[in-house]
Formats: sequence, C-alpha cells, structure tokens
Amino acid sequence: MVQIISDSSILYTCEQAQEMGIEAIPLCVSCGYVEGRDMHIDMDAYYEAIQFGHNPKSSQPPIGEVVEAYEKYADADIINISMADGLSGTYESACMAREMVDNKDRITVINSKTLCGPHRYMVEKAQQMKLAGHSAKEIIDWLNHAAENHESFLIPQDFDFLRRGGRLTSMAATLGSILKLKPVMVQTPDGKKLDKFVVKRTMKSAVQAVIDHMKAKKVDARHIIYVSHARALKDAEYIKAQMEKHFENVEVRMLELGAAFVTQGGPLCVAIQYIEK
Repeated sequence: MVQIISDSSILYTCEQAQEMGIEAIPLCVSCGYVEGRDMHIDMDAYYEAIQFGHNPKSSQPPIGEVVEAYEKYADADIINISMADGLSGTYESACMAREMVDNKDRITVINSKTLCGPHRYMVEKAQQMKLAGHSAKEIIDWLNHAAENHESFLIPQDFDFLRRGGRLTSMAATLGSILKLKPVMVQTPDGKKLDKFVVKRTMKSAVQAVIDHMKAKKVDARHIIYVSHARALKDAEYIKAQMEKHFENVEVRMLELGAAFVTQGGPLCVAIQYIEK
C-alpha cells in the first residue's frame, strides 16, 4: 500500500485532503494577535491584522504531527511530497521526522521544489497513480521528473509589505511605491528563493513579460497553468483570460492563496505557475 502525505502548500484543508485519501499537515501561521493553522485560520482577521501593520509569519508543521502521520501508516510505503526546501523548513522537518520513526525505510520525502499550484498538481497526480495501481517507485520516479519541470512567478502589489518582510530594501520599496512599479519575482531553479525577473510599469506589461517567457519555454498542452491570488480576484481573472488567449490548448486553473503564502507576497499578490503534466 502507498500513502501520500503533504502539507498545506497544496491549498487543501485537512478535511479536503482526507476525503481524497491523503494527509495534508498544515503549516503554522501568525500575524500579530491572530494565529492558527494554514487553511484553517480566519482569513478576514488575518488580512485585518496585516492592514493594522502586523507582519505575517509562517513556520513548518510541528514535527510531532509529522511523526504521528508516519506512525499512522506504519505498514505503508509513505511518500511525503513537501513544499520547496528553502522557502520553508517543512522539507527539513519532514526529513527529521523520518529519522525518528521505526518505519523510516518505508518513507520517501520528496522536495517538490515548488509550492501551491504545481505542488497541488504533483500530489493529486501521485494519488491518481496510487489509485491506478502504480508502485511507490513509479510514483517517486514521476515526482522527481515533475520537480524539475515547473516554473513560478510572483507579482506582489505591496512594496511596503515586502520591505517589512525583509524582501526589499527600504529605498527600493519607497521608490517602487512612488513610481507604482510592478515587479515580477521568479522562483530560482533550485526552488530555494525568489529572485527579480523583471520590473514593469503596469500589470498588463508585467503579465505580458511572463507570457513571452512562457512562450519561449514552449508551454503548451503538455502543461497546466495555475493563477493563484491573495484576494486579488480581478487581477487573477484578467491574467487567467490572458493565459487562455495566448495558450489556447492549455488548461488554466485559478486558486486562492492561504495564509502561509500571503507571507511570501503580501495581500493582493498574484502568482503565475506552470508544470508539465
């Protein structure tokens, strides 16, 4: 038997994941006077705390809960598909938990090197492969391939938020806010951090820069595109429409980000991601 385990980067609640037959252990999140677990926290209160100037924070799931999940499926071949190492301590924590249980030889921890949309797809596909009767090795081989065939872009809206989160210098944040620039961040190939991709004057030109890059990368029907947002529905719908226009045969899915990923880009950010099927 194969058992898939993951974390809340896949944007499923614990209950939604269990309905699929998997485990999604939520990250811990806090923002001033609001704290709880990712995908389960009161998002209205969370965004309100950000508006009051509190800096949101996230951390990996408690290692004890990961150990409990491993022990719960002690007789299974466990595949824990973790969000990108470097953007969170979740992968490292999953590996540490593996060393704490008796059934560690039956546990494989996969660094997805991604998060949110592509991570969600990897977990969903792994579960589909399991239900179709594929072996743990076959699933792991596909996951390792998928982990090298995706890309993620982030368009943040709040320069001051990025400054408070330590992701921009104060001067860059001030100039960006005054000039109303649209930076586009890209996840580095190793998945460990976000780096500058381009800086544009408008959302339209920022999105077009990503589209041009994706065309150069030959994104086509072999891929799925994800547009995820932090309460930026209008921007997300515009981007989704542009993706569908420029990539006619590609499925485009839209998601709303959970609290843990508001810590990456701030309120109103939008992420554009794609992954090979």
